[in-house]
Amino acid sequence: MARPGETEEDPLPGDEEDEAPPYRRYYDPLFTAWDDEPEVASAAGTAWDDDFRSLYPAGETREADDYPAWQMPPGSARAGEAGRYERFAPGYTEGMTDLQRRLHAETITLPRPRRRWVVTVRELAETLLLAVLIFLAVRASFQNFRVEGDSMQPSLENGEYLIVNKLAYSQIDFGLFDWLPFVDSGDNAKHHLFSSPSRGDVVVFLSPTSPNRDFIKRVIGVPGDTIEMDDLTGEVKVNGQSLSEPYIVGTTHCNSSCQRTVPQRNTPESVTECGSNACYFVMGDNRQNSSDSRQGWLVPEENVIGKALITYWHQGGPELNWAPNHSVGLADEAAAKD
Repeated sequence: MARPGETEEDPLPGDEEDEAPPYRRYYDPLFTAWDDEPEVASAAGTAWDDDFRSLYPAGETREADDYPAWQMPPGSARAGEAGRYERFAPGYTEGMTDLQRRLHAETITLPRPRRRWVVTVRELAETLLLAVLIFLAVRASFQNFRVEGDSMQPSLENGEYLIVNKLAYSQIDFGLFDWLPFVDSGDNAKHHLFSSPSRGDVVVFLSPTSPNRDFIKRVIGVPGDTIEMDDLTGEVKVNGQSLSEPYIVGTTHCNSSCQRTVPQRNTPESVTECGSNACYFVMGDNRQNSSDSRQGWLVPEENVIGKALITYWHQGGPELNWAPNHSVGLADEAAAKD
């Protein structure tokens, strides 16, 4: 009996006397060769495979056995029926490359995950290294000190803490670049990046008389200044001009000498006086209770650690203030402003 669209004259695949129906070839882009005509799996099957009906033009009929095996999806209802279409190995399997076989089998190879403990140890080492570098950078730039004694009262109290800027007076030696063509640093190769200690700056330095101790004083005279002190009135003059010092307590008395001249920078006298190319005259704000340059010594520039920047923990409380750096002004200028 003929199916719809068939005639009695259409040959069946099981008829050995008739010629087999023409086979339509299709191209699969996954493979390099056209599929060859497969062997007929079963003579009993003349049913249609509805899953692939759309592959043929409308009105064109094909027997189910005309479909090549690779066009039958796994789990197809037709593929599992007894006495119907058995799956067979297509003739082009040996012509597939290794990559094509893996893709055809839908095989996905995932990279082997790295061991977790190795990643953890590496991250821990990187964190510790970064913390050490940050600590060293901060330590090279800033340092905290504790005020001991009353020599800087009323500006700084005993037990108060300071944060000192160690980069304020940093220097660079241009003599390191003398090897470059057309570069000559000259006699004074060292230069300050920002500024040198100025009058009125509160500085922390190594004591010239006790190198193991750190002193905190105020700069009064810089290289080239002449300092005069009146032992009766307590007046202080720099280069003949009286200073206005509202930040001090007590009367300024002179000890060994009431007049002192700070040598010029980069002179033999400077090296003789303090062992450095630059010397500084310092005093405490508590003029009657301070060990300072009035005792005859000057501060070498190499001994200066840094400039006071911030004070904290004032009078037993976490109070934060700017350090008491004051400009040492002249008395005549202060009176004119008033």
